[in-house]
Amino acid sequence: MSQIPKNALKGFLAILILAVAVIVLPSALYRVAETEQAIITQFGKPVGEPVTSAGLNFKMPFVQKVNRIDKRVLEWDGTPTEMPTKDKTYILVDTFGRWRISDPLKYFQRLRDERSAQSRLDDILGSETRNTIARNELIEVVRTTKNREVEIDEALAEADLSGNVGVLKPISKGRSTMEKEILGAAAPKLLEFGIELLDVRFKRINYNRSVQQRIFDRMISERLQIAERFRSEGQGEAAKIIGGMERDLREIKSEAYRKVQSIQGDADAKATRIYAEAYNQTPEAAELYNFVRTLEVYEEVLDSGTTLVLSTDSELFKLLKDAEALPMTDAVGSPEP
Repeated sequence: MSQIPKNALKGFLAILILAVAVIVLPSALYRVAETEQAIITQFGKPVGEPVTSAGLNFKMPFVQKVNRIDKRVLEWDGTPTEMPTKDKTYILVDTFGRWRISDPLKYFQRLRDERSAQSRLDDILGSETRNTIARNELIEVVRTTKNREVEIDEALAEADLSGNVGVLKPISKGRSTMEKEILGAAAPKLLEFGIELLDVRFKRINYNRSVQQRIFDRMISERLQIAERFRSEGQGEAAKIIGGMERDLREIKSEAYRKVQSIQGDADAKATRIYAEAYNQTPEAAELYNFVRTLEVYEEVLDSGTTLVLSTDSELFKLLKDAEALPMTDAVGSPEP
């Protein structure tokens, strides 16, 4: 049997070592990112301490497994849930929170993955939220801890029939304090799962639909009463203005009529004086004036369809009677035969 050359043997060993390294090293090396932490398990059981620092690490190849766990701040978004307050008002509460994995080993042993953690957060935070809401009245949930003063519209306050416009009931806790209560009650329970609860907040608080419609109807009714008060006051003011206008108009018309009558009387007096001065110069002028005035009266009183019944001693009949007694003359002025 011929011997294998030493150079060939060395080459074979080098190739063998290289092949083993290519196969083994990828399974023995693993990298942990800045946003991760790792738990090494062997046959499903954790071994060693959690790896929380970023970098390249070694593990036993083919036997041990790397379980990566998020190290960042994570989000919890609760499901909107209907729950009663202390004053038995049903409201729809939507909450959210922030958390992170503070003990990766305990977290891995109790929950394994983020889906299980979210489910446990739903149970614990949902329960603590219901308990806190049930211990407080609605006004504590919807207002902050600061009892602020409300700017009141004086006209609206005067029109308010109930006297409740701008009146806010004082509170002892407020929404911020209740959020802290939920955080304080839920955080110790989540530490058992390796979770650090950082914050819990109310996202939205609303009445359920049946209660909401009743609240809206009551608000509409109150505002309609206030509007009716405004409307009635406006109508009263309008009536006062119209009444004053009509009174002033009557006074203006009365004063104008008085002035018209006064001016007309003065004019008649002046006209009478002028007539008197014109016709009282001689007896013949006065007789002519009476004759002309009588004719004017005839013209105004008599027409083709007028029938008069006069006594024989009537002043109006006198001129007609005298006209019948006069002899008729011809065109040249001589009486007819």
